[in-house]
Amino acid sequence: MSTYAVFQTGGKQYKVSTGDTVRVESLQVPASGKIDINDVLLHSENGELTIGSPLIAGASISAKLIQNGRHKKIRVFHYKHKTRLRKTFGHRQNFTEIEITAISLKPEAKETTAKKTTAKKTTAKKTTAKKTTAKKTIAKKTTAKKTIAKK
Repeated sequence: MSTYAVFQTGGKQYKVSTGDTVRVESLQVPASGKIDINDVLLHSENGELTIGSPLIAGASISAKLIQNGRHKKIRVFHYKHKTRLRKTFGHRQNFTEIEITAISLKPEAKETTAKKTTAKKTTAKKTTAKKTTAKKTIAKKTTAKKTIAKK
């Protein structure tokens, strides 16, 4: 049986095995051209299936960059009847072509470095007394209505 995996990138899911070449949505790839994909949804090896919920912890797919490019141009045509409205647009989507080099279920062992823990300094917070100012109330003047003498 063959080993394959399903991963997600760019809002899409891809089923790949070692040695496959896949065109995915445009990725920000470092200059070295090596890509590690950690969003593995499903892994199968020798008929043993591992399904993540939603991702498999520790699983990764290693790939190398083949090329960055653009797909063929597609034509988009907007038309509204009875109004003489006709618009034509073109669109070319960017892609990154990668080749799958390895599929691993467990991450590679990395050297662990001892982290230095620094004691946090406790500082006393200064309390400032808030000045309370009494709001002045303004009395509204009532205006007397003028009486108009009847003739």
